[in-house]
Amino acid sequence: MAFKHIEVERENRIATIWLNRPRYRNAQSRLLLDEMTEAFRQLDYDNEIKVIILAGRGEHFSAGHDLGTPEEKADAATQPFGDGTMGRLNRSWHLYIENSLRWRDVKKPTIAAVQGYCIYGGFMIASCMDLIIASEDAKFLPSHLQLFSAPWDLGIRKSKQILFENRFIPASEALDLGLVTEVTDNGKHYEAALAQAEKFAKNSLMTLRMLKHSINSAQDAMGYRQAVEATHSNYMMLEMSESIKRDGDERSERRLGGVADALAKEGK
Repeated sequence: MAFKHIEVERENRIATIWLNRPRYRNAQSRLLLDEMTEAFRQLDYDNEIKVIILAGRGEHFSAGHDLGTPEEKADAATQPFGDGTMGRLNRSWHLYIENSLRWRDVKKPTIAAVQGYCIYGGFMIASCMDLIIASEDAKFLPSHLQLFSAPWDLGIRKSKQILFENRFIPASEALDLGLVTEVTDNGKHYEAALAQAEKFAKNSLMTLRMLKHSINSAQDAMGYRQAVEATHSNYMMLEMSESIKRDGDERSERRLGGVADALAKEGK
């Protein structure tokens, strides 16, 4: 399958999925997300590949959901999820819950190599990987989005503090919180991800698979999937609240406003 918004590279027993929309800071179009799912599916079935890295071309890992690039608008006209409330629910569930859980449950170790901004939806896709390795310039911005992983990734009280403040998490703090496993010098994050992947790849594919399955099963036993489904319902209630206009531009303005507020606190 030829991809348009991602690239896939293979090197020995390691594969890399590159988010390839640097012009838009790797904003997540519908096509990009579905292409990610297809790439993960193909690599999951490729027994020559032991470890998968997710990385972003350009200066930033991902600025989040695509809120209206020309490409996304053209795609929306040809790939409808249905009209009205059910259409929005179908779109949100498919793109951000079904896809995310598939990435999380890939049977092989996955590593996110993150630089620059990792905002909202960017945080979401990074959180689906088993490990995150960050450049020291990385900044993470979680939010009340579809796959609400912050309590699992940051801890309960720190999640409340950071989300109530609506602020970025710098790479150094992300390391202290356990969100990331390693912080590198600027621009060295992908090299470090490859080095980590090579260590994993020395293990047998079956051992890696069973270790990951056991750990994910333990997290599920603690309520991960149940929490994801419940939070998505809460998120959709917020999105469809009578206090929020149902026009797409209005939702875009609200999300952009949240990012703008966080950037202002950074002095940007």
